[in-house]
Amino acid sequence: MSEVLNIFTGSIADLWNGSGFMNADWRQIVMIGVACLLLYLAIVKQFEPLLLLPISFGMLLANLPLAGLGSYTDGGLLFYLYKGVKLGIYPPLIFLGIGAMTDFGPLIANPNSFLLGAAAQGGIFFTFIGAILLGFTPQEAGSIAIIGGADGPTAIYTARTLLAGGNEQMIGSIAVAAYSYMALVPLIQPPIMKALTTKKERAVVMEQLRPVSRTEKVIFPIIVTLVVSFLVPSAASLVGMLMLGNLMKESGVCERLVKTATNELMNIITIFLGVTVGATTTYDVFLTWDTIKIVVLGLAAFCLGTACGVLFGKIMYVATGGKVNPLIGSAGVSAVPMAARVSQKVGAETDPTNFLLMHAMGPNVAGVIGSAVAAGILIAILHP
Repeated sequence: MSEVLNIFTGSIADLWNGSGFMNADWRQIVMIGVACLLLYLAIVKQFEPLLLLPISFGMLLANLPLAGLGSYTDGGLLFYLYKGVKLGIYPPLIFLGIGAMTDFGPLIANPNSFLLGAAAQGGIFFTFIGAILLGFTPQEAGSIAIIGGADGPTAIYTARTLLAGGNEQMIGSIAVAAYSYMALVPLIQPPIMKALTTKKERAVVMEQLRPVSRTEKVIFPIIVTLVVSFLVPSAASLVGMLMLGNLMKESGVCERLVKTATNELMNIITIFLGVTVGATTTYDVFLTWDTIKIVVLGLAAFCLGTACGVLFGKIMYVATGGKVNPLIGSAGVSAVPMAARVSQKVGAETDPTNFLLMHAMGPNVAGVIGSAVAAGILIAILHP
């Protein structure tokens, strides 16, 4: 009886000593706490839940003691799913779905929106210089700076390309920062917008946009693909898939493909991308000074991008004799459609009868193209 009891107690002791409770590093506990905080923001506050929830749960899985579930753990499920990030497959497929859901009508109706979308990418290049000054390599600086585009898939695609064979472990930190700031658009942008504009400027009522024909909408994605791909071939993967999705939508002859791209495919890739990127944020990689620098620089890039868009909007306000509301410039950061909704919200606070949403959607979708082009430029210049 005593021998059986010894075996039983010994087994319990071995089980306990081999458990995560006995082998947890305090940094793993911190990371699990961070993951729970992000889950709270996704579930309770509903900040970009479709992406923030899988990313944060992937972070939680990666930091479970002894579980070995990180995306870099050879042979595991997440290791193989992460190949979609490593090989640059997931971000273009996400762009395919975005294109199939996007109406480029406001941009076609007001081509000047391209200028606002381009201006809002200024934060990327200012932050690139700042990252260099803080000691990052040019490839790392470019990967961090792209956070300013407020476009998660583009940030992941750029980081994956520039950091290939280098410090790939930064990708998780960059992705988490990019998606976190996308989720916090309603909190970050309004103070900047109000600080850079006057009440008179925020109250500007813009003229109604002209109707856009079906022919224009069909030709637009073809022309954009050709022009961007010839100018910046490195951006062809992202822009090409974005425009393919939009062409399927506007052609009216691919309803089944559009349905798949916007629902089943988009949802599957979002889950795979979110969980595997989150699972790269292991405690030994994430809890470093470099991560703190990435988070700070990413915030700076996003704020500067918003400011550049608004300031260029003020220039257009002056150039048009007060016909352009500068608030729509903030939507050029590419977080579709949240940034456009923020422009509408801030404008409505000044004049409840002012409806800026459709005008803001022009710079917003232009920002999607602009961030992809900016990524292409960085890749063309910096890719080893």
